[in-house]
Amino acid sequence: MIDEQHIASAFDRDLEAIQAHVMKMGGLVEDAIRNGANSLKNRDEELAEQVRRADKVIDALEEQINEESARLLALRQPIASDLRTVLTVMKIAGNLERVGDYAKNMAKRTSVLVHMEPIDGAGGAIRRMAKEVQLMLSDALDAYMRRDLDMAHDVRQRDLEVDQMYNALFREFLTFMMENPRNISACMHLHFIAKNIERMGDHVTAIADQVIYLVSGEMPEEARPKATRANYDPSAQAGVVDMDD
Repeated sequence: MIDEQHIASAFDRDLEAIQAHVMKMGGLVEDAIRNGANSLKNRDEELAEQVRRADKVIDALEEQINEESARLLALRQPIASDLRTVLTVMKIAGNLERVGDYAKNMAKRTSVLVHMEPIDGAGGAIRRMAKEVQLMLSDALDAYMRRDLDMAHDVRQRDLEVDQMYNALFREFLTFMMENPRNISACMHLHFIAKNIERMGDHVTAIADQVIYLVSGEMPEEARPKATRANYDPSAQAGVVDMDD
């Protein structure tokens, strides 16, 4: 009995340390989203470079989380519910890493856009979209820590708003390009940024799905609400280089 209590205590202690890494990683990813959007809005190339450098720290944290989770699984051999928690932590870390990559891609394109003629209102609109994803991520992580099903379901529903914002921006950029061909290159970079943010929303929603799985033992049955997406990819016509990972 004493040995079992000791093992359980050691597992909880190890898991708590891993979860602390996840929350630290989540905070860094939130910063990356915020700083990436602000660097675009303010045409701040130095801040964009800071986002790119910070991505290495995010990647290192994911690797550390995976290594410590694998060690925990091997040494502690957790029971079903604890096993589900460890697997959830690893999947959350993977989704956070992808969101960080998209923030880095935003910063890469910002470093190009600062040398182009600005598109009226684009930086502010993209920052509003990024802000919504950042808030979704904050709530998804809170839902994980609180084991809050309602909050996780709310995050899933809000992804629809991000899709709608993306579609509105897509149409706006097309209009700018048709009105003035000199806007094409800048609008295509802005379109890729908006698409990256829309994909961030998908990964944040996947984190909410994992919270639902952790708490209920089942993945959500209903499909996530998605706005109709534009199928046309004008980048092929504009000759814009794909800078995304």
